Amino acid sequence: MPSTDPRGPVLVFDGDCAFCSSSVAFARRRIAPDVTAVPWQFTDLSPAARARAQTEVLLLHPDGRRVWGGIDAVAVLLLAHPLWAPLGSLLRRNPGRAAGAAAYRWVARHRHRMPGGTPACRLGPPM
Repeated sequence: MPSTDPRGPVLVFDGDCAFCSSSVAFARRRIAPDVTAVPWQFTDLSPAARARAQTEVLLLHPDGRRVWGGIDAVAVLLLAHPLWAPLGSLLRRNPGRAAGAAAYRWVARHRHRMPGGTPACRLGPPM
């Protein structure tokens, strides 16, 4: 769990990635202003969760028993806002989930090329 004491869900992201930071700022402004957002670099996540957080955004339920990652984290976050809930619902079941997951993986692999992205955003070895 993060080193903060949240009352709600916690969004864990890559704080070294400008694209990720910008995306989280957008989410907090437009979708879930009450979510606590913490870079994985400032958490006390388990080694497995820490490794996962380096490649996908994580949404931690406040009870500590549920963790959503990648497109599932995005969908659950969207479900919390009445205007975004239809899209969140679409992303929670197929074929929307499969399409969303493929798009999420593509964006994650290319986040260093996205607006605001930097070389620090690159995942894995240079291509």
